[in-house]
Amino acid sequence: MINFLDLKKLNEKYSDELKNACSRVIDSGWYIQGNELESFEIDFSEYCGSKYSIGVANGLDALVLVLRAWKEMGKLKSNDKVMVPANTYIASIMAITQNELIPVLVEPNNESFNIDYEGLNNSWEEGVKAILPVHLYGRIAPMKEIMRFAQDKNILVLEDSAQAHGAEIDGKKAGNWGDASGFSFYPGKNLGALGDAGIITTNDAELAEVLKALRNYGSHKKYENSYIGYNSRLDEIQAAMLRVKLKYINKEIELRRHIAKQYLEKITSTQVILPKIQDMAQHVWHLFVVRSKNRDLLQKHLAEKDIQTLIHYPIPPHKQKAYTSLSHYSLPITETIHTEVLSLPMDPNMTEAEINQVILAVNEFSS
Repeated sequence: MINFLDLKKLNEKYSDELKNACSRVIDSGWYIQGNELESFEIDFSEYCGSKYSIGVANGLDALVLVLRAWKEMGKLKSNDKVMVPANTYIASIMAITQNELIPVLVEPNNESFNIDYEGLNNSWEEGVKAILPVHLYGRIAPMKEIMRFAQDKNILVLEDSAQAHGAEIDGKKAGNWGDASGFSFYPGKNLGALGDAGIITTNDAELAEVLKALRNYGSHKKYENSYIGYNSRLDEIQAAMLRVKLKYINKEIELRRHIAKQYLEKITSTQVILPKIQDMAQHVWHLFVVRSKNRDLLQKHLAEKDIQTLIHYPIPPHKQKAYTSLSHYSLPITETIHTEVLSLPMDPNMTEAEINQVILAVNEFSS
């Protein structure tokens, strides 16, 4: 069986270092907001190129807290509108609505799956105060044009970088383009913790200070609360393990790019549409997503060949029961994408034989 992603095998390579990191925290007697978190925040800022990093409990909280902080700072208010890709994972939408803001769904580019200048321009509404571009599947959105659009409109930009650790444009990484960015370290991410974890990056000193309080019950000083805050802290053990894995992220990305390159060069089935990418630096291949008008049959065919695949994502946010308020949207590109996408195995530990087995099985598929 070729697994989609074998997390046990992924972490076994670093087992000794991870166990040592855990022991270091246990022996320290300090488990929340200590030296490990501070060190990881510094390391991650250096990796992304940002001035500040603020560790939080998970990727959703990272987005929620930034929007909340902007409300506390007077940059946003309830019922302001936020533009967001219509085909994103539902967490991006939840971050908006949990802050009493209104999502404006934007159709993605049909080839890149990301929003672009044209999509933003076509979806513009009065009352929009921010854009939440999502670097979907590990491919950084066209941030130069998105930032130009935002500057023309004088609105904020919050990058959803949950799937794009290390993706870059002209040497500038995801997480260092917008006014702030939220990352997830969910175990299956390219940089994954061994539990839930997340982080916010920004170059705004005032925002960073507000966020440090908001994640900690709204408090900078114990028992003194400036805001009605959250309990959303990246704990010491997860920070310590992420410090270990951050050292190897570029190696892991290169392994993913090797798999993607094999898929791109050798998959020839006419029943499958491959991703189109000109600059490999822009994509870290968190997922390798193909499209097929016969997606369900393709998935069944691959399962019969003992190849595990996943669908990211089967139901778009505006079709979810939780968001009947968005059901009025007509989004033909998004709705087609969600019926056609299929994620092939993307495990840095795949052998050449396993990669070739996936390629052969896809090429054998005929509807």
